[in-house]
Amino acid sequence: MKHILLGVSGGIAAYKAAELVRLFRKQGCEVRVVMTESAMQFISPLTFQALSGNPVHTELLNADAENAMSHINLARWADVLLIAPATANTLAKCSYGLADDLLSTLYLAAQCPVYVAPAMNQAMWHKTVTQDNIAKLKAHGVTVINPESGEQACGETGLGRMAEPATICQQLLAEPVVRCLQGLHVLISAGPTREPLDPVRYITNRSSGKMGYALAKAAVNAGAQVTLVSGSVSLAAPDSVDVVRVETAAEMYEAVMANAQSCDMYIGAAAVADYSPIVAEAQKIKKHASQTTIILQKTQDILAAVAGLASPPFTVGFAAETHNLEVYAQKKLHEKHLDMIAANWVGREKGGFDSEQNALQVFWKTGQKTLVMMDKIQLAEQLVLLCAEKFNEKNTT
Repeated sequence: MKHILLGVSGGIAAYKAAELVRLFRKQGCEVRVVMTESAMQFISPLTFQALSGNPVHTELLNADAENAMSHINLARWADVLLIAPATANTLAKCSYGLADDLLSTLYLAAQCPVYVAPAMNQAMWHKTVTQDNIAKLKAHGVTVINPESGEQACGETGLGRMAEPATICQQLLAEPVVRCLQGLHVLISAGPTREPLDPVRYITNRSSGKMGYALAKAAVNAGAQVTLVSGSVSLAAPDSVDVVRVETAAEMYEAVMANAQSCDMYIGAAAVADYSPIVAEAQKIKKHASQTTIILQKTQDILAAVAGLASPPFTVGFAAETHNLEVYAQKKLHEKHLDMIAANWVGREKGGFDSEQNALQVFWKTGQKTLVMMDKIQLAEQLVLLCAEKFNEKNTT
């Protein structure tokens, strides 16, 4: 039975922590709850006591609580410490090592994995000092479950809403990393391409590269040797990944094809431009005419080229669709002779480009599987497991 110590700090998202306790108990976990003084202004300790079946801890120097279980013993009891919601104030305390209440003291005393699920106003989340505190906590080994974007209690809209309880529960209770790609060379393409119009302007798309980079990290953790062909993104390269940086679709084609014959698996997660200008002007185009015409030509099809090799790797494509997702994904799977394709909706309220979350509908020749909306890091881990499973099936039949 997993022991989860849940720290609840003072924010309107404290009500979501009650659902967290319910979900953890449903999964067979034992839960103990620690509340800050501010948290008790939003929700009663009695609620958590009823849901967890255990007394709620609220005071650092409560004599009765100390006799039953000291804060050190409480920290040692936990298999994992989760602070949800984690307010800006609580994050700052933990970042600087302050210990002026039970929760911040437990954070310092904890030797188990620590997770925080921030929740705050969007302006507070984007404040430089908050992001500095987040970076420090990550450097200390804390796992940050990023907030979501949406309407907030204050009436504003933006990043800052605490992740949904189901997402948090799923991430905490995820199975340990399986070395399912041990000894394999995995080639991944990620991010957008840029097709130049002149020395100043280019045609591109909204891809952030987050999904491809998460896949690279997941593949490394699964034991693979990973080569990542990356378009222009503002992301740090995952550790132990060989990164090849490109800009245009033509450059990405060359880089992928140069590595495709030596890899065991290719995951084409990049958003490659379908068309590129026939002519890129040598000088900046001036705004003289009221209208102008740009003639575009099709770019080379990287996925089809890899799948069409004499001895192709296990080839996984991506499809971002605004409508008829299953129809277009299945068509792409069969016409390009792919082994698998992962399709996702774009242009909707959740998921898609430049989001921390996504959901995938994955198809292969004999079946399909839905991966529900979740953090892209966790989604990448699930997709890598599925790719490994189908790779092994193909190579043992």
